[in-house]
Amino acid sequence: MNLAYKRVRSNKGSFGIDKLSTENLLEWLLEHKESLIESLENGKYKPQAVRRVEIPKEGGKTRSLGIPSVVDRLVQQSIAQILTPIYEQEFLTSSHGFRPKRGCHTALKEVENHLNDKYSYVVDLDLEKFFDTVNHSRLIELLSKKVKDPRVISLIHKYLRAGVVVGNKFEESVLGVPQGGPLSPLLSNIMLHELDKELARRGHRFVRYADDCLIFCKSKRACLGVKESITAFIESVLYLRVNKEKTTVGYIKGKKFLGYSFYNKSKGKWGLCVHPKSYSKLKDRLKEITNRSNGMGYQKTKELLRYYLQGWVSYFKLADMSGKIKRIDEWLRFRIRMLIWKSWKKISTKYNNLRKIGVKDNQAYQWANTRKGYCRTALSPILQTTLSTRTLSKAGYTFLTDMYLKCIVN
Repeated sequence: MNLAYKRVRSNKGSFGIDKLSTENLLEWLLEHKESLIESLENGKYKPQAVRRVEIPKEGGKTRSLGIPSVVDRLVQQSIAQILTPIYEQEFLTSSHGFRPKRGCHTALKEVENHLNDKYSYVVDLDLEKFFDTVNHSRLIELLSKKVKDPRVISLIHKYLRAGVVVGNKFEESVLGVPQGGPLSPLLSNIMLHELDKELARRGHRFVRYADDCLIFCKSKRACLGVKESITAFIESVLYLRVNKEKTTVGYIKGKKFLGYSFYNKSKGKWGLCVHPKSYSKLKDRLKEITNRSNGMGYQKTKELLRYYLQGWVSYFKLADMSGKIKRIDEWLRFRIRMLIWKSWKKISTKYNNLRKIGVKDNQAYQWANTRKGYCRTALSPILQTTLSTRTLSKAGYTFLTDMYLKCIVN
């Protein structure tokens, strides 16, 4: 529990329904440590309901998160630390989500290997609201095969049935595993391990990251058969629902998996690229950061830009994207020039700043008095020659190409 406490403190996170923060957790534990341990040992500990929050998804939809209290996070983390090494010995290598030394990049590299072995048709499996529809009885049955202490089973069951608070209203939870707690990823992997075993038993190649799963075949006809039979297994044995509309079958090219897509380089060799929707989300976020009316100021804009681009490139570094990001960088520089030109506002400020960056007196006067709008000015020689790529980089603005080259070198 000491190790779990350190993990919960380092992860920080929001408060639960009791509004106890991670900063105040130590103070609470110093007062209630003995009673907490006693209640866990005698099986009388009662978890609190989770606080429901909605986070945005693609297409204007939202995903429900259940945020447990910090004390419940501490207890869940303690359970996860004990059970994870036990189940890690059983989990298959094609499962990559929420596992030590595995992640999105290992999953994508395995996909690339299957494609290069000429398995270029896939069943793109979509489980309908997986975390909201997990059958509690089935999950407890699976846990009981490995976990023999009834107090642990009972405690996990209590967490599953703890309920949620939406606003000020309590709702019972008879299905599902609330996303947001330290135990949820492990429980989801335990449930979907049954799917992994069934796919392996049938001899299928597959890659799974949480509830995102690709099953590989050599023809579309084989994919159709696999889709029909595995759907029957999921719905009749695991009591989960397959989204018939979103579960697709066909050639891998153009399909989206973990934000990436796949393309045929040459002679059957496949490579990774960024999916168009991921580029679209990138540009939407860059528009927000470089909005001319955001009022953040130069320094805050530069920091946000650097942190976001650093994270984005770090995630998508496996993709071939040098040509595409050069074009996005050009567009980003155009956005920054508009932002700077608007911030200068007055003619006198424009004149003085143009002079500072080396524009001759007469030309600076003419350009400062231009009647062109922000967009046309940003695209004209007025700013393209003065606020050049080198000037903007020297001023502290970050671009995708710079980050990408650093990732490749490292």
